[in-house]
Amino acid sequence: MSEQRYAVVDPATGEEVRAYPTATDDDVMAAVANASEAYETWARDAAVSDRAKCTRRAAELHTERRDELAAIISREMGKPLDQALMEVDFSASIFAYYAANAEAFLADEEIPVQWGGGSALIQRQPLGVLLGIMPWNFPVYQVARFAAPNLVAGNTIVLKHAPQCPESAAALAQLFADAGFPAGAYNNIYATNAQIEAVIADRRVQGVSLTGSERAGAAVAEIAGRHLKKVVLELGGSDPFIVLSTDDMDATVDAAVMARVANGGQACNAGKRMIVHEDLYDDFVTKFSARLTAMPAAPLSSGAAAERLEEQVSQAVADGATLAGAEEQGGAWFAPGVLTGVESSAVAREELFGPVAMVFKVRDEAEAIRVANDTDYGLGSYIFTTDAEQARRVATRLDAGMVFVNGVNAMGPEMPFGGVKRSGFGRELGRLGIEEFLNRKMIRIVR
Repeated sequence: MSEQRYAVVDPATGEEVRAYPTATDDDVMAAVANASEAYETWARDAAVSDRAKCTRRAAELHTERRDELAAIISREMGKPLDQALMEVDFSASIFAYYAANAEAFLADEEIPVQWGGGSALIQRQPLGVLLGIMPWNFPVYQVARFAAPNLVAGNTIVLKHAPQCPESAAALAQLFADAGFPAGAYNNIYATNAQIEAVIADRRVQGVSLTGSERAGAAVAEIAGRHLKKVVLELGGSDPFIVLSTDDMDATVDAAVMARVANGGQACNAGKRMIVHEDLYDDFVTKFSARLTAMPAAPLSSGAAAERLEEQVSQAVADGATLAGAEEQGGAWFAPGVLTGVESSAVAREELFGPVAMVFKVRDEAEAIRVANDTDYGLGSYIFTTDAEQARRVATRLDAGMVFVNGVNAMGPEMPFGGVKRSGFGRELGRLGIEEFLNRKMIRIVR
């Protein structure tokens, strides 16, 4: 993991808006110490209702400060304002969800005793200090996914945000303080990668959650493994968007466009590989390409992101693919586009992090499944079909952590999020999300 400065750089102009000082080693260790003290003196023994009260207030503050937070998101990574507002609203719903459900999720669970009499139960308790390492593409939502369940569960947090999101990092740290969480419960650190290695090694830190690239996930998992720390990883994806039948091609194309270009195409669970039955292929490609190439260029998160996408597109074309649209515009700007005939290129199995789609023609359901699974990733997936039984069959056979049938943008706070294969392991959101960093302690009472 390369070192980076903490600075807000407007992707649209390349102008540096503001730089933030990188933490010293003493700053970082002080954050770990503060988190440990807050865990021992408040979090672990506080009533669930008290932690839920702070969590509920955090939800309210997201709503009250939605305009401010959305403006920061747009400034940091170029997200359109309407999408930034949606991100903040979804984040508020995550905090509200865990505040409302924490007592039920964390309640003791009786175990029916089959031998020896007496009783037994599972008691759910927090682990302690957790390290969160967050990406740039959803500066508020990614923090909500990690912080909401763990704060309400009684864990405390040390959080390293992406170097290009220091302003949202500061705003969220202030929000949690204003929500009533005591000092040390949530700690923002502008840390270097070397400092993060020291945090993971610290005996007070009990687990690590990272959302980011495959490369970063592998590095963090390797360090955590050496120190026997629990890890949750949400990494990249090259999600298939499978079209097997439709009674409304225009609506299906609309869904495919939304799946590909929302957030500038910079979402790990975006539909990136369109896999279309041969009977529908020509009509789909014509309409989908027309829609995508008519969309204006927009800035990606950085000039480096645009350069990487351009390299992948150029390689696919050199390998024989046909390109419609998809032109780097200079700086971070990139125009949407479509690649067809990409099957013979190694790019077909990669993740394109930007508004470029790949389209594949398949003969039947079996080939659609084979192509969908022909990637090292396994995060999300999409199936469009008019046949309900087919949808169930295909969903069962996809190597993915999530499957969405006949719809996109169907996530909710109650829906577990995560993947398999090189997309990572563990789950966020839903009941499964609060279970990741708990001690599920068995207590057996014989008499």
